[in-house]
This record gives sequence, C-alpha cells and structure tokens, in this order.
Amino acid sequence: MELKQLRYFRAIALEGSFSSAARRIGIAQPSLSQHVRHLEDELGVELMTRSPRGIVLTEAGHLLMERTDALLKMVEAAAEEVRASGTDPVGEVSFGLPSSVSMVLSVPLAETVRHVLPHVRLRAVEAMSGFIRHWLENGELSLGILYDVEGLRGLEVRPLLSEGPCFVCAPDTYPFSAEARTAGVRLADIAALDLILPSRSHGLRTLIDKASGEADVTLTVAVEMDALTQIKTLVARGSGYTILAPAAVQDAVARGELETVRIVDPVIRRSVYLVWNSALRKSRAIREVERLTLEIVDDLVTRNLWPGDLHDDLAARPGILPKTRS
Repeated sequence: MELKQLRYFRAIALEGSFSSAARRIGIAQPSLSQHVRHLEDELGVELMTRSPRGIVLTEAGHLLMERTDALLKMVEAAAEEVRASGTDPVGEVSFGLPSSVSMVLSVPLAETVRHVLPHVRLRAVEAMSGFIRHWLENGELSLGILYDVEGLRGLEVRPLLSEGPCFVCAPDTYPFSAEARTAGVRLADIAALDLILPSRSHGLRTLIDKASGEADVTLTVAVEMDALTQIKTLVARGSGYTILAPAAVQDAVARGELETVRIVDPVIRRSVYLVWNSALRKSRAIREVERLTLEIVDDLVTRNLWPGDLHDDLAARPGILPKTRS
C-alpha cells in the first residue's frame, strides 16, 4: 500500500462519491478509480460499493478507514516535527481543562504561549473531567488536567499541586462569626445551610459526599447544578451557598462578589495532575506547552492566585518565568 492510495481512499470515503473526491484531490476520476481497484486487488477484499446514495464502505472498508485516519495523522505529525526541528516549535496543542482549572489557568497559559511560542496554536478545551479523560485515552487531546487519576488506561500523570475546596458565599449572606474568617469552619457548621452543589456524577461532589459521610454530617443540598458559572451567579445573588475549589472563584472574590472560608474539620484535599497519552509521541510544541504549564502553575500558586500546595517536584524546578511573591 502507498500513502497516496490511502489518501485517495480516505477522500472518497469522506466525500461519498468518486466525482466529488476527484474534484477535491484534483485528479481525473478514472485515475482515482484505478487507484482504488489496485488497492482492493492488493488487499484481496472489496472496500466500497456503489449505491443510489453514493459510495458505501464495506466492513473491510470501515476497518481500513479507521487505520488510515490514525496512520495519516502520524505521518502528518512526523512531517510537521521534522520541518520544525531546529526552528521555533510549530503545530497545534490541544489542552483539556476542567472548568475550575480553566478559570485560573487558561488565560495566562494562552497569553504566555502566544508570546513565547508564536508558531504554536493552543486549543484550550473546557469540559467535565470525564470527557477530558475519555479524549486523552482516545488520543484526541495532547494534554489535560485531571483530579481523579485512578484506573487510567495508557495515560501518564504528573502531580502539580493539592488544593482544598472551601465554603463560598456572598459577602452580605456570610453566616458565621468574624473569627471563622481566619480560623475556618467545620463541615457540621455548613450542614443546615442551603447548598448549591454539582450533581453526584461530578468529581467534586464525590469528594464532598465522601468527606461528609466520614464526618457523619448530612448536608442540605437545595439545588444540583453542573454549570460552574451558574453556581457562582446563584451564590453571588444570595440564593444559597456552595463548596468549590478556591481557583474556581478567585475572579469573583477579587471583584468582591463572593467570599471564601476554609473548611477545617474535616480538612478536604484533592490533587491536581497534568496528564498525557503515553502511546502518543510528544511533539516539540507539546513539550514546550507542558514546560510553560509547569512554570505558570508554579507562578500562580506562589502568588496565591491558585491557592494550594505545590507538589515537591514542581516546587523544586528552576523556572523561566519571573517570580512575583505576594
């Protein structure tokens, strides 16, 4: 099989007809048909049939299409990496970010990549962790951020930091004593308040439910909502309270719309990981975006823009970004 034959076969499958594929590729239709016949003769199977609605792939054709997509992507990536060697990093890097992480990381990362890596196209994808995990396992994302890394298939992880979800309210609905603002509150103190939390399919809700169960505390969940922006809006309007990662509300806290209080009994912690597919070769562009991500996370935590504790390996790294400690 030749790559040219596979490209022609893929074009026919995508267009659904020989004539459309011939126009797309820019070759004569008889020549295109001949290439497909040679490919079928070489493989000894029929790959496609004609129907009133156009070209229909056989079972063998569908199998070849799956393999062809993967192969051509590998060839394209290899060619791009060879062209980029010895020059500035070039290419697209897709990065999956949960909403709470995207709130604090996506903007500084996009600005830094644009400034430091002008020939790299960053595609930041904000989604729930379950989708990010699935896309990483399928090779559809270059990098991703996850909280739960148990049972991953073919993925490598690098711990970044640990963070503690906190109690969140509107400043004019603050329900505790003045001392609690510095000393923190117990989960039992929150139990009777109307909470707006993500549904049970959300990783943060699982963490909260586990902590409340271990503390023998029954929380009052008035509203379940999986949209972070709407949770913050409802709480800022005084319609309830919530428990979120500090990074998810830093912008609203800075504007005076929300207030946070540490939860100290029990202390709830979760780790944040940088994740990638070990089966996919990292391009130079991906490696550089990964390097910048580590530096930006270090800087954000150092300046308390992302409240948390850096992982030891990350904290010990020599940095390239200027450190501005608050």
